[in-house]
Parts: sequence; structure tokens; C-alpha cells
Amino acid sequence: MKQAVHAVILAILLGSASPGFAEIEEARDLMEAGRFEEAREALLPAARSGNADAEELIGVMYALGLGVERDPERAFEWYLRSSLKGHPGAQSGLGWYYELGLGLPAPDLVRAYLWYGLSAIGGDPDAVLSLEEIQKRMTREEIERAQVLIDDYKPWMYPFR
Repeated sequence: MKQAVHAVILAILLGSASPGFAEIEEARDLMEAGRFEEAREALLPAARSGNADAEELIGVMYALGLGVERDPERAFEWYLRSSLKGHPGAQSGLGWYYELGLGLPAPDLVRAYLWYGLSAIGGDPDAVLSLEEIQKRMTREEIERAQVLIDDYKPWMYPFR
């Protein structure tokens, strides 16, 4: 009995027992093999269950047109779902979309800064560089507004950082 409990704990710690883990790993392998349609099908169940990694990968597929028609609006929406769960890669992607206005009526540097900032807090080193670059095009007031938004999101999204 004790060994069975230890096996379950080990499986959880290794991630193999987490929902969607196998589908996501399978989908990554399929993507590396260029089999994007199959990868998307493997990701959808986990994404529909709210898995941030799966949502982010589907966003990438729509952003780059991998196995689907390139669609900035749908990419934005998949990135948004994942970003709200604290996925740093998706947050950085969302920052990029706001910076350029992709899938949006117009660019929004304040929100781009917000998402790059959250991504940097989440550990994405590229987001730090994006923040430095975007600041060069922003007013002090815009940066202050963005920082207020970061301060609103941070305790909810990253309560221990």
C-alpha cells in the first residue's frame, strides 16, 4: 500500500499525472515533426479543459499559421486565455500583439507594457528586453498607467513574487 502511494506521488511530481500532460507532450512531438493538424487535435482537449500550455500552443499555431489559417484575432484570444492563467510565454505574445495592434483595432502600448511586465515577473527573460524597447516609445504617463495595471494584476496572478 505504501509503495502505491509513493508511486502516485512520484507520478504527480513528475507531471505525468497532470491533466493534459500526455496530450501536450504528444502535440509538441507532432509539431516538431511538422504534423500541425494532428498536434492541434491533440491539444484541443487539454485547451478546452483550461490547460494554459495547450492554450498558448494553439495561440502560436494561429499566430504563425501552423496547420491552420493564420488568424491574429484567434491567436490573440488563445494567448489571452493562457495569459490570464499566468503563462509567461503567452503573456509576452499578448504584449507583442498589443504593441503591434495585431488582431486589434489599433496598437496599445500601455497594455503591451502591462503584459510584457507580467511576463517578466513570470520569468520570461525576453520580456525584460521588450519592456526596455517599448519604454523608448512611451511617455512617462503611459508607463505610470501601465505600472498601475501591473500592480493590479500581480497579486492575483503572481501572489508569491
